[in-house]
Amino acid sequence: MYDPAQLRTFLAVAQTLSFTQAARRLGLRQSTVSQHIRRLEDATGRQLFTRDTHSVELTEDGEAMLGFARRILQVHEQATAFFTGTRVRGRLRFGASEDFVLTRLPEILESFRYDHPEVDLELTVELSGTLHEQLAAGKLDLVLAKRRPEDPRGELVWRDDLVWIGAERLRLDADRPVPLIVYPPPGITRARALEALEREGRAWRIVCTSGSLNGLVAAARAGLGVMAHSRRLIPPGLFRLPDRSGLPDLGKTDFVLLHGRRHGAAGNAANALATAVLAGGERLRRRGD
Repeated sequence: MYDPAQLRTFLAVAQTLSFTQAARRLGLRQSTVSQHIRRLEDATGRQLFTRDTHSVELTEDGEAMLGFARRILQVHEQATAFFTGTRVRGRLRFGASEDFVLTRLPEILESFRYDHPEVDLELTVELSGTLHEQLAAGKLDLVLAKRRPEDPRGELVWRDDLVWIGAERLRLDADRPVPLIVYPPPGITRARALEALEREGRAWRIVCTSGSLNGLVAAARAGLGVMAHSRRLIPPGLFRLPDRSGLPDLGKTDFVLLHGRRHGAAGNAANALATAVLAGGERLRRRGD
């Protein structure tokens, strides 16, 4: 019912929110991209994007199609590999942000290992900023991490609000510096938090620094201070601070997949894992039971 080529085009537009950028990424004419989207909308009987001369946005039906498209393409690639006899193999160095430690990423990786037993998967869990540096240095083949607002690179997995969180009984004194719980440099949420406070002229002090998410969560649960965190990934026992706390807005944060420069077996393995992560995007938004 749904053409894989049209689904790939749909994902490219959904990730870039631009027909022009999607065409450039896919090596297609912009008219072809428009045609693919129109035919997919005809096939579904639903409008997937709202668009004008200035912007492109997913509709509610488009958001639903996002998950379906990723899963359909994943199964399509698995079936193609099975019946053509091609096997993904080789060493794959995968880096994942600390934010995913408590999500269902392990389930996705377990499924990937089952589907591709000949891939030698090496997992690195680090700060997003550190993962970006290691990818640039050629030490990783694929990275799942946050990106800086000014960085256009990467394949969007999802976009989320960055919010202030803390213990339920935490109260902030407006006359005292904001007590911050942060990752060490080059943590992206650390930089966003400091920039937002300084932009508002709000004094701050660092009460805890840890390279481990578990360390930050322990400090926050103890009521030592506040931390910036993805709204959909708030750890158990912590809560979003209400607007009346007076802290500045932190904006959005993007979780993206970034590929390294390697080709051949490592490139094929990275592509296969990227497809699995994109297909499991909804599971990454939910924590384990």
